[in-house]
Amino acid sequence: MSWLTALLTLVVVTAGLLRWRRPAWYWLTFGVTFATLRVLVRYGSVMDACGLTVPPPRWRLAIARMANRPAPQPRAPRILRLRPTRTGLVLRLGLRPGQDAFDVAASCDRLRHSFTMYGVTSRESRSGVVELRMTGYDVLARVQMPSKVDAAPMRVPVALREDGAVHYRDYRTTPHALTVGATKSGKSVYQRNLVAELAAQEVALVGIDCKQGVELFPLARRFSALADNPDTAAELLDALVTHMEGVYQLIRAEQRITADVPDAEIAADIWDLPDYLRPTPIVLLVDEVAELALFTTKDEEKRRDRIITALARFAQLGRAAGIYLEICGQRFGSELGKGITMLRAQLTGRTAHRVNDETSANMAFGDIASDAVLAAINIPTETPGLAVTGDSSGGWARIRTPHTSMRQAVNACNRHAHRTPDLPALAAFRPELPPTVSLVKIPAPTEAPASV
Repeated sequence: MSWLTALLTLVVVTAGLLRWRRPAWYWLTFGVTFATLRVLVRYGSVMDACGLTVPPPRWRLAIARMANRPAPQPRAPRILRLRPTRTGLVLRLGLRPGQDAFDVAASCDRLRHSFTMYGVTSRESRSGVVELRMTGYDVLARVQMPSKVDAAPMRVPVALREDGAVHYRDYRTTPHALTVGATKSGKSVYQRNLVAELAAQEVALVGIDCKQGVELFPLARRFSALADNPDTAAELLDALVTHMEGVYQLIRAEQRITADVPDAEIAADIWDLPDYLRPTPIVLLVDEVAELALFTTKDEEKRRDRIITALARFAQLGRAAGIYLEICGQRFGSELGKGITMLRAQLTGRTAHRVNDETSANMAFGDIASDAVLAAINIPTETPGLAVTGDSSGGWARIRTPHTSMRQAVNACNRHAHRTPDLPALAAFRPELPPTVSLVKIPAPTEAPASV
């Protein structure tokens, strides 16, 4: 029995060390088994305690009375599927008549405590079916993106969600987005990771970095156009407006609305055009948007109005022309002047890193999700990269971006520099780059043969 005791002690010590130092390894080795047993054993009592049961049907009560048997117990939602994942469990439930998906969502915190899980979130997959995603450990403490992601054209992975799923930036679904965050909150790393992922796509990158280009110019080999001051930014946006008008003329020329043209072939945006005619989609990244809206003189005010008007036009008209906005800044509200509120209303995607005040969080989520405002305020200082993301539908979630150093982003942009398209309308704003230096090994001179 001594060897059995030693083996059991070794297993317990190993499990404790893994849970402390490597939570992901602990979950894959021990945690998933324990969690599955807890859910299956406690399921009925937990659902009853959380108020997620319904009384038995009348016909069963009538049969029990006629047969002089005990009354049947209340019924909990049916377990349709229990699937382990690398970060937790996915529990699919079939709701009973009279139950609602909002009841399950309101009980997520109680389910988290009852099943001893780190987090529980719910979503309605279809009518009468709710999916509970349970996480066994804090997946955002040490972000590890899965090796296989479901990337697609104009859809790139940028962060990890609190339920263990990958958060994607899908430009076809959410064309324009706003990202706010205080200094050292991880906003620049989020933008850097986004550029590194977009570098491998067939897309043109256009950047405006009014911090003299310190954030975006190191990545210049993958950018088709860059501006590092408000004056150049105004000219760049004017040229981009001209490009957008040209794309619309191309779409008009290819519509050919006649009786013999099928409905599916009538072009309404660049994605309806054939591949050989489709213009390259453009992602416009604006770093520190407040620098474009500030002014001190009348001339600067006119320039500011040009810039904000152009950005508002892209937000309203750019999607069909394949122009997508990524607006970043520490603050983005009505104090930046006229047109800002109208521009913000067109930015569907919202991401807020740690902010310094409630007003900044209200800029991102006050008009779409009041709960997300409180979540953004409570982001601690010692967790850079942690953010709250949502959209105009009101749904939101916590995410965290994997740390991407500037060197990693530069290497990704240099590796895909050959994908940088040449846009004639923006040729004047193409960054001037020094030629790449290749190290050539010069052979050592050989001695001449001795003369005879």
